[in-house]
Amino acid sequence: MLDTQLKTQLTSYLANLKAPVELVKFVDDSAKGKELNELVNQIAELSDNVGIIEKDSAGERVPSMMVRSATTGSEIRFAGVPMGHEFTSLVLALLHSGGHPMKLDKEVIEQVRGLEGEFQFETYVSLSCQNCPDVVQALNIMAAINPQVTNVMIDGSVFQQEVEAKNIMAVPAVYLNGESFAQGRVSLKEILQKVDTGAAEKDAEKINRKEPFDVLVIGGGPAGASAAIYAARKGIRTGIVADRFGGQMLDTVAIENFISVKATEGPRLVASLEEHVREYDVDIMADQRVSRLVEAEQEGGYVTVELESGATLVSRSVIVATGARWREMNVRGEKEYRGKGVAYCPHCDGPLFKGKSVAVVGGGNSGIEAAIDLAGIVERVTVLEFDNKLRADEVLQRKARSMGNIDIIMEAQTTEVLGDGDRVQGLKYLDRATGETKTIELAGIFVQIGLVPNSEFLKGTLALSNRGEVISSERGATSMAGVFAAGDVTDVPFKQIIIAMGNGATASLGAFDYLIRTPAPLSEQKNVA
Repeated sequence: MLDTQLKTQLTSYLANLKAPVELVKFVDDSAKGKELNELVNQIAELSDNVGIIEKDSAGERVPSMMVRSATTGSEIRFAGVPMGHEFTSLVLALLHSGGHPMKLDKEVIEQVRGLEGEFQFETYVSLSCQNCPDVVQALNIMAAINPQVTNVMIDGSVFQQEVEAKNIMAVPAVYLNGESFAQGRVSLKEILQKVDTGAAEKDAEKINRKEPFDVLVIGGGPAGASAAIYAARKGIRTGIVADRFGGQMLDTVAIENFISVKATEGPRLVASLEEHVREYDVDIMADQRVSRLVEAEQEGGYVTVELESGATLVSRSVIVATGARWREMNVRGEKEYRGKGVAYCPHCDGPLFKGKSVAVVGGGNSGIEAAIDLAGIVERVTVLEFDNKLRADEVLQRKARSMGNIDIIMEAQTTEVLGDGDRVQGLKYLDRATGETKTIELAGIFVQIGLVPNSEFLKGTLALSNRGEVISSERGATSMAGVFAAGDVTDVPFKQIIIAMGNGATASLGAFDYLIRTPAPLSEQKNVA
């Protein structure tokens, strides 16, 4: 199971255990059962602080394991074999159960510890999902802090009967006390806001008390991170307010064109970015969405940033770096069957369609890459491209055409998603060459048709292009004084991570130039209505 290098790394991690940890295993003679049994035994051999307990499997998922603190009695479970992306979740569960300090604010730890009632979480994942570990780890942290909270990671490919019974067709899917709780990536803060009454109001009150910023960045993706670093290095008061740190990059698996880094993954690059930002005095306000910008009343005055939570922030300059999101098809049935067969992340949800037929809508690089990845999991992939030619790189086209279970249909306009009320059963498309409407039977549809800018909250305040992109100058300036923009939300012609980072630096330098050339406001006090 574990190679020599991984054993060496794990041994060094387990040396940080401050209290005994018990591994309780529920295994059988199946292939997965034997894998899990070997994994548990190998981990226990690496530390004297890790012991093994075997218990009766009656009433338990098999194969599964439990990480239990011998000190607090906290329980963190893994149903299946937690390898792939979830191996990190297992390592952290061991460390946190063994008393290793968590990288959390003290007030968050106290908030989790103070939760009243029983919270039994079940988190369905696929081991190839890059979004799932963040959710699993957030819930595992809660379980390690508060014994009234438990969490079990469930590999959907191993427990397919459960997945089908609950009609789970997208991961991560979280259940609380047997009821659906969340789907998709959710942060620890978002989870707490849902289970801790009044948490959102407390956060809003805290934000309302913040002093004015010199530069406030909206968005935590590559453009926003770059902008914040460049601003903070100038020694001015800098903040980031973002829905989630990392933005769309968190959903990107393979990154092979980031100069100086031969190959990496989105979540790994996001972690490095956040670590870099935190090296500076930057106030990061995550899990917050901006609802409106209000122009300063006087030259050089404060721009007001209103949040959906009801809180407000003010800053002498603002950098909009909210990025973009996957474009939707906007056809009948798409919203109804989202998460029930309509998906946007092939790496996350592909394993749930093992042995079935799926479609990929879109023939660009992302669409053909998705088809190639899915072809190794599903029975057949049908690519539908609106144009009369594919837009993907030639190397990807050759790879796709060489695979025996990928069909490519040109001039196909998807018109409707078909289903039985519970899950997708097919789609309709218009053959643009003949005008004929055709139907394909399939279990899943992966939408890969480009990006749409996250700029809806800016309508009526900033000048936008006909695509909804923020129109910005060569210095990042927008139509509102003191407001700059960077990255995929702007009208920059090419949407690439490295370009977004450069845009962020440019906008930050543009904002700093604006600050030193514009008179400071008469009052330095925040005016909260």
